[in-house]
Amino acid sequence: MKKKSILVIAVILIVLIIDQLVKIWVKTDFQIEESREFIPDFLQLYFIENRGMAFGTTLGDGIWPKYILSIFRLGAIIGIGVYLRRLILEGKENISFLITISLIFAGAAGNLIDGAFYDVYFGIDPSVRTNWMFNEFGFPTYDESGNIIVRQGGYLLGSVVDMFQFTVKWPSFVPWGYGGEDIFPFIFNVADFAISVGVGIIILRYRRFFKKEGTVNSGVTDSEE
Repeated sequence: MKKKSILVIAVILIVLIIDQLVKIWVKTDFQIEESREFIPDFLQLYFIENRGMAFGTTLGDGIWPKYILSIFRLGAIIGIGVYLRRLILEGKENISFLITISLIFAGAAGNLIDGAFYDVYFGIDPSVRTNWMFNEFGFPTYDESGNIIVRQGGYLLGSVVDMFQFTVKWPSFVPWGYGGEDIFPFIFNVADFAISVGVGIIILRYRRFFKKEGTVNSGVTDSEE
């Protein structure tokens, strides 16, 4: 049990450290919406601040949708953490399943850190569009002096830093309007990648991870697979 606990902690810390180092570097060294080639003709770094969830999904503008999203993330992390601890204490789970859940936990925690603390540590840049307040018609709101009103900031109200964007495009002969368009246009970060990998592994190895009864397939170890 001790070895598995160390492994879980190591996976979580590695993902969190890499995620936060990349985010802090991009946030302090890039201008908003600045792009730099990372892997030619494949991957670029494109700095944006995301007010919502993965791939730009939001619950709406304003302070309360952001609070709800941050609290949802916190609740998910607590739930995953309790589940992960239970698996370790039971001592029957296989290593690959523990690593998979650890990736999802670390990814969720990494994005929560942005929302919880980045406003407080870095402050709010009034020149960044995602920091503006918008009216019901989707236009920026202005004060009496003609300045754009900046959103309220603080704990749990920060934006998530995203930066990775694939530049691979569909071949020109692909129909339905996809020809020449980006295959994967969304911008993501290390935390998003960790969550996606974790969920993808669960989907691909569902039958190995779970019994028909819906419990973790603890009777199969990685060495026996």
